[in-house]
Amino acid sequence: MLLWAFFVFATLHACGQCIATDRPNIIILLADDLGYGELRCQGNPQIPTPHIDSIAANGVRFTDGYVAGPNCSPSRAGLLTGRIPTRFGYEFNPTGALNERPGFGLPAAEVTIAETLQNSGYTTGLIGKWHQGGTADYHPLRHGFDEFFGFTHEGHYFVPPPHEGVTTMLRRKTLPGGLTGRWVGNKGLIYTDHMGGNEPDYDANNPIIRGGQPVAETEYLTDALTREAVDFIDRHDDKPFFLYLAYNAVHSPLQGADAYMKRFSHIKDIHRRIFAAMLANMDDSVGAVLKQLRASGLEENTIVFFLSDNGGPTRELTSSNLPLRGSKGQMYEGGLRVPFMMQWKGTVPSGQIYEKPVSSFDIYATAAANSEGVTAPKQVEGVDLIPFVTGKDSGIPHETLFWRQGGKTAIRHGDWKLVRMGGQKSAGKAKWELYDLAKDIAEETNLAESNPERLTELVKLWEKLNGEMVEPLF
Repeated sequence: MLLWAFFVFATLHACGQCIATDRPNIIILLADDLGYGELRCQGNPQIPTPHIDSIAANGVRFTDGYVAGPNCSPSRAGLLTGRIPTRFGYEFNPTGALNERPGFGLPAAEVTIAETLQNSGYTTGLIGKWHQGGTADYHPLRHGFDEFFGFTHEGHYFVPPPHEGVTTMLRRKTLPGGLTGRWVGNKGLIYTDHMGGNEPDYDANNPIIRGGQPVAETEYLTDALTREAVDFIDRHDDKPFFLYLAYNAVHSPLQGADAYMKRFSHIKDIHRRIFAAMLANMDDSVGAVLKQLRASGLEENTIVFFLSDNGGPTRELTSSNLPLRGSKGQMYEGGLRVPFMMQWKGTVPSGQIYEKPVSSFDIYATAAANSEGVTAPKQVEGVDLIPFVTGKDSGIPHETLFWRQGGKTAIRHGDWKLVRMGGQKSAGKAKWELYDLAKDIAEETNLAESNPERLTELVKLWEKLNGEMVEPLF
């Protein structure tokens, strides 16, 4: 009987190990407003980012990685659902008090990656920024997350007033003493009028929440999110888990912690120095998460994605989107193409650079396709990236990608890019622009007039896709 019991235990234990191996953990590390050209692995030597770079070194860096929208909320809706957000009316970016209005959020009918994984036995956690609706109907716990620590609006102060332990730069419409440019105090607070308005009221009705209850958080927010992420992995390393770590760095407000400000004291421009401090702080956060994976023995059983939600807002943050044109909020490459990388040690060959178009939609599809017993909903528009990065599929993950936000819209078809940057009331009046990304990654030469046949072809394709979309929900 003892031998039989031992045999049963050993068999069940081995079976459990097989299930765990066939169900990799999934981690999404999402930066906020990080420009395409800021990371060391993206070609910028000014700010060391060794931990983020290590994901590319240990896996694959996608040169043509795209998101679902040029700003925070639609982009995140696309990532979470694996589909074009305009298909279900999630077209615009709610900010401020709009986050609290009924009807402003990710519809309950949309099946998130968290719901699919949770319903398949995964433990799911969101740490950081939600921005998919701030009222009860849209709470993360109602969209498939077992745990939530973070905030629900578009931004949050890293340290609340009186802003101790940081250097803070805030936008102001009017500076003290009638100054213009910058007002620099002697207590760590700087005002700047270069954006022409005041800093958004990020913290109004937007507390840090654990589960469903507000908490008082005293640690610098990036460090607090790191603490919670490391703890989540440590507590759940005995079962399959999905962790969505959605940083609010390097999104404004600009607040650099003292230790990191000292590290970059050689950067003369205080604006840029604060940005560097925030980015380096986030990179160390990534390092702590990866360290915990190693401590838990999960490196080879975890798929790790790192990307930004959209391009960087250069005037606001000093962020670089080079060599791309444009920035956050625009349909040029600088608003839509982002730093994007993935590692899965032992499965994905290391040190790759993949140059065909991929999308944030593919995270959902990849997670489901490589987890035993998990099936993505049919409406998911992403593809499993593993065959492409392991050489089993030599095709193109996405021949066509579509974006729309009011009068601003674009498609990429092959290497051709069709763009229209119209205003909300002049959507149909703005002229189409046409670019050949294979020869003109910076979108400097508009070929709309010199290549009318190609223009007509892409406009027809855009019209067909646009006809599949619905009216905005809000």
